[in-house]
Amino acid sequence: MFSHVMLGVDDMEKSKAFYDAILGKLGYKEGVFDPKGRCFYFSPTSVFAITKPINGEPASHGNGSTIGFAAASPELVDAFHDAGLANGGTTCEEPPGVRESAVMKLYLGYLRDPSGNKICATHRLPE
Repeated sequence: MFSHVMLGVDDMEKSKAFYDAILGKLGYKEGVFDPKGRCFYFSPTSVFAITKPINGEPASHGNGSTIGFAAASPELVDAFHDAGLANGGTTCEEPPGVRESAVMKLYLGYLRDPSGNKICATHRLPE
């Protein structure tokens, strides 16, 4: 469905260290910088990127926005969350764990990155 997601950040080096750590736990390679100073993470079907805002203003997070990263197991969600906390992220919402709805059961771990963007690792549990 999505080709890419790009988030604005204030400190590229701190944010790259954060995303290298958490995405590394999910099996992705370290981010790479392009000539414009943006940092990209690649999967076979999509791209995640971070950048300083091109208008020169401070980065801001979207109120009500969350970017979710797929995780292959609950253990990887926990590793993602732990790596985020160890690399400048902050926990938000409830601790990592099972969330149930009428539609599905998920194992989720929410964080805010160093610039305040809300992200989540998601593992869909069998029904």
